[in-house]
Amino acid sequence: MPSGERLPAPVTRALLEGDLEIRGRIMPASNITFFADAVLDDVRVPCVYKPVKGERPLWDFPDGTLAGREVAAYAVSEALGWGVVPLTLHRDEGPAGPGMVQEWKEPQTDEDPVDLCPVGEVPKGYLHVLDAVDGEGAEVSLVHEDSVALRHMAVFDVLVNNADRKGGHVLPMEGGHRYGVDHGVCFHVEDKLRTVLWGWAERPIDPSDAVTVQGFVSRLDDDAAFRADLEGLLSKPEVRALATRARTLLRKGRMPLPSGSWPSIPWPAF
Repeated sequence: MPSGERLPAPVTRALLEGDLEIRGRIMPASNITFFADAVLDDVRVPCVYKPVKGERPLWDFPDGTLAGREVAAYAVSEALGWGVVPLTLHRDEGPAGPGMVQEWKEPQTDEDPVDLCPVGEVPKGYLHVLDAVDGEGAEVSLVHEDSVALRHMAVFDVLVNNADRKGGHVLPMEGGHRYGVDHGVCFHVEDKLRTVLWGWAERPIDPSDAVTVQGFVSRLDDDAAFRADLEGLLSKPEVRALATRARTLLRKGRMPLPSGSWPSIPWPAF
């Protein structure tokens, strides 16, 4: 689906109001995560369902807030117009209680936006992140695509302060679009950016991306309803920190480097 395209109302209604038919549990996952169908009349929407009561307590994030962070990540994605996050909504009811639902996106299995390759053999069109040793002792490089879709995801991750962008959280779609999923540990007020998408580190921000981020800042400043929606999902300090990160990115004009005070790559990376 093209970046920024709106989904039809029947899909939204099914996710919000339809019966959730659980088809299985997604494994492995840190929190209880179900694969389900949202069914309303003749509409059936495959989706991910993460109930609040299935969230594992974390030392650095308030309990019971991860579903709201997933919904807030979708709201930011939509405000940017990049379509990074699939349709994600909060449900008041479900088989395991309130939680978030996200439209399921089936990735193209023959594409690897984030990959490993032998050291010194970075494929054309990819950016080098780091060198390491794999489980069999071979020297490998972590690489990712140098694409507009993935660059948008990297900027998005800076804004939402994504603490867990694994390679497996990047879904390659037909036509070159890339979706990002699993945004429960975003929006912390402290710098916790942890991602495999460091290929643009310290590079100047693309001018078109800067225009988009400036528009996002303006919306945070001027659209009281949008800001109130975010404050209903996050704390007010977290929303202020979101705005500060956006302004800082624009002021510096470059993508950030790892802070050095927090692991920069999630484990496992895929």
